[in-house]
Formats: sequence, structure tokens, C-alpha cells
Amino acid sequence: MVYTTLLGAVTATGITTPEWSLNVAIVMILCNLFSLAIGYKAIQKSGVGPKLPVGLPPLFSNFGVPELIATACFGHVLGVGFILGLGNAGLL
Repeated sequence: MVYTTLLGAVTATGITTPEWSLNVAIVMILCNLFSLAIGYKAIQKSGVGPKLPVGLPPLFSNFGVPELIATACFGHVLGVGFILGLGNAGLL
């Protein structure tokens, strides 16, 4: 009962999401790069899991699959927040 009331209240507000465009892609890419930089500096025990199957520059010497998945997940969550916020503000 409560869930249907909350769902009705949320759908009645008319929240719209921006359509996919180059600006939306740029915001998502920047958020992922930002989270990659934060993750590289913040992850304390890097290189514990499996290595990436591609060659990396020496800067990312201990950056493996777990670190990539963690930073990409954080980057997408951050990107969705930015895209929804900028879209509702009318900037995208």
C-alpha cells in the first residue's frame, strides 16, 4: 500500500531524463575519468586480483580487473547523478 503511494507520488512529479546526446556522453566520460583518477590514488591494496589482459602504461602498473570494475561502477553512479542533475536543471 505504501509502495504504490510512493510510486504514484514519484511518477506524478514528472521527472524527465535527458535524451542521449554528445553532451551526455562527454559528462559520462569525464565522470569515469575522474573516478579512475580517484580510484588509482585511493585504492590501498591494488594489484591483488587478476591483471588486465591488455598492456598498460607504467602509470597503471598495479591496476587490475577489480580496480577497473570498482572505478567504472563508481564513475557510472557519479555520471548518472550528474546527468540527471544537469538535465533537470536544464543544462543538458
